[in-house]
Amino acid sequence: MTIPIVITAFGTTSRAIKTYDRMDAVFKNRFADHDIHWTCTSRMVKERLKKKRNITQRHPHQVLEMLARQGHPWAVIQSLHLTCAHEFYRLVAEVEDCSIRTSIGLPLLSCVEDYKAVVRALSPLVTKNKAEALVLVGHGTDHPSWSSYPTLQYMLRQTYGTGIYLGVVEEGYPDRKTIVRAVVTGGYTKVRLASFMLVAGVHFEEDLAGDEDSWKRVFEAAGIQVELEKGGLGLNPQIIEIFCEHTEAALDIILLNEPRSSFA
Repeated sequence: MTIPIVITAFGTTSRAIKTYDRMDAVFKNRFADHDIHWTCTSRMVKERLKKKRNITQRHPHQVLEMLARQGHPWAVIQSLHLTCAHEFYRLVAEVEDCSIRTSIGLPLLSCVEDYKAVVRALSPLVTKNKAEALVLVGHGTDHPSWSSYPTLQYMLRQTYGTGIYLGVVEEGYPDRKTIVRAVVTGGYTKVRLASFMLVAGVHFEEDLAGDEDSWKRVFEAAGIQVELEKGGLGLNPQIIEIFCEHTEAALDIILLNEPRSSFA
């Protein structure tokens, strides 16, 4: 019996759900001998998708209990979170109560090598135009892992130069005001604005690119030209590769704890 892989995303109610389809194809090709299951951790997203599109997304514990009934002793839970923040730790707490043993694949930014790999993955966005800044915008968090954002910005600048900024739309640091002021002070006349989120969903459409109080409008009001990068991180093959490597590490932990013959 092969080890099933349960991919766990926060979820999205926007058309950016196609990003998950792209990632699903990569996972199914990479782990062809394993059953792949998708789950959604956000109850709000699940309810809205069911109501608006009649799409049913399962919560992690529902899939894990199903796998337990099917006789699976273990499953891999692969988190698609970007940092080890509130949503990730809620996931960890939830799967501990299930009647199947689990090995958890870590979020995108979990060790120094992950940060280095993300820096390399973002290289296509970096411009040689000294008048143009690259501004990446993530979700943000009030969890102590908020420091992931300035850490990654520091490493990006070490590699590509000072014209790279990483801000957040929600709680945390650096916020929009801080980033816009830094870009203006830096003398840049153009910004390449990109989402540092798995999918370019509602936050991209409204907070980054919207017609009203968006990052794009604030930069333009400051006299800075804006070019939008519309894809989310989940469309970047090198980002997907990092998640796949985390899944492989989680599978290896199971095989170290159980004889390989148990899964024949």
